[in-house]
Amino acid sequence: MELSAREDIEAPVEQVFREVTDFAVFERAIMRRGGDVGLLEGPVPPETGARWEVKFRLRGKNRRVLATLERLDPGQGLTIGFVSPNIKGHCTVDLVALSASRTRLNVVIVTRPVSIAAKVLAQSLRLGRGRIERRFRTTVATYAEDIEARHRERA
Repeated sequence: MELSAREDIEAPVEQVFREVTDFAVFERAIMRRGGDVGLLEGPVPPETGARWEVKFRLRGKNRRVLATLERLDPGQGLTIGFVSPNIKGHCTVDLVALSASRTRLNVVIVTRPVSIAAKVLAQSLRLGRGRIERRFRTTVATYAEDIEARHRERA
């Protein structure tokens, strides 16, 4: 399954890049929602190869995901790959400077089921694809609005 969203942000590309690479903020957000995030040995973010172990509860089961920072292009974006026993995928965030004070944020999440159970779940999710896409786009739009608000506060 692939989910994508695109938002234009009234902030310079450097500011948006700093926001999307502030991994500590994302770690705290996961913990606030009841998850557990641990940085694994190796490179430290924002270095390529940095790895996290994320544990959370979803649909009544404990889940464990390993995430790896696969690509980090300053001012252009990043890619984080993730793998669990049931699913593999990656999240790509690309930034395009539209002008000195405007940036386009493109977020794409691609997932592939690995196990039979995950394939069955993926099939059922396709039936609700429209609702899932709307929720994803709303989440990205809210994040973009937050970046704009923080930029206006600093300006």
